[in-house]
Amino acid sequence: MVFYHFTGFGGAGAWPEPAREIFPELGGVTRYGYLGVDLFFVISGFVILMSAWGRGPGEFGISRLVRLMPAYWASVLLGAAVYGLFREGNGVPGVVVPNLTMMQGGLGIRNVDAVYWTLWVEMHFYVLVAILAGIGITYRSCLIFMAAWMLGGVFADEAGNELLQIMLVPTWSPYFIAGMALYMIHRFGPTLLLWGYVAVSWLLALHWGAWRAGNAFKGADDMVVSVVVTGIFLVMILVATGRLSWVRWSGLTVFGALTYPLYLVHSQLALPLLDAVYPGLNRWVALVVVIAVSLILAYALHRLVEKPGARWIRAGLLASLQPMRPPAASASASASAPTSAPPSSPVESVPAVRPPAVELVRH
Repeated sequence: MVFYHFTGFGGAGAWPEPAREIFPELGGVTRYGYLGVDLFFVISGFVILMSAWGRGPGEFGISRLVRLMPAYWASVLLGAAVYGLFREGNGVPGVVVPNLTMMQGGLGIRNVDAVYWTLWVEMHFYVLVAILAGIGITYRSCLIFMAAWMLGGVFADEAGNELLQIMLVPTWSPYFIAGMALYMIHRFGPTLLLWGYVAVSWLLALHWGAWRAGNAFKGADDMVVSVVVTGIFLVMILVATGRLSWVRWSGLTVFGALTYPLYLVHSQLALPLLDAVYPGLNRWVALVVVIAVSLILAYALHRLVEKPGARWIRAGLLASLQPMRPPAASASASASAPTSAPPSSPVESVPAVRPPAVELVRH
């Protein structure tokens, strides 16, 4: 996404001219960098189901807030600072305040940073997974959930039902559903039914990818888009089936931790930075400078904001859930209670859980 915004974007951005015109040598390829979002959503389906498994909606919600909000708040405030100091970007107070809720997309208010739209799409997914967690996440419930979500989105489009289209995000749901199915393949082993979910999701993703190439990203070749989307699915299949378990480079963990803060800050940071260094510096040198400074800021954000902020928020929110938990039985009552075997309960028949074959880092 960084290379897409800095070398492949065809609209107004941080450069004085469209980035694709400044880097015509790269633009023909990096213009398809927007498909990084497609990859992120498949990864999200995989990782979010993995993180939600065995948790209730409260614990799941806390895990998402802790992961997203510290860096996001810092990014919004960065946008306010860029506007306050340089009068660039969208960080005006009337926009910054609702953006701090991450719900500006539903309020019809523009984003401080254009990349925030993907977080609003993810928010829809989180709400649906929280409902699933409230019901209880099992092999069976996931199969029903994925089928209902997939078909519900198609029916919503057929009926032109705007409410259901908003709730079920049918243009993006195939990626999340594919990620969920791939996690279940990773956890339980492959079955024909799970591969069927992946296959149908892939076909729907090809349809929506071609639609976006002709509407949202005009000029993109829908055949190239189809090849890239197929490549995304193939890579995630390799991950799910353990074919990439040999990749053990420790640096991937660091880069994985930086992807989210880097995604949030690179566009806003580039506005004043490129004004300062370009065209005084050669375009290639300016590109290296803006990427390097973005990485440094992302690392600082991760170490100084994300980590301490996550610890503080997690502790406070977990304490907030404590009154909801049933009180523990007293030790005396436990000691005096007769011991007996627990009553039998029906157990859902699912494939045996396989040990994880690969570690994923949330984007």
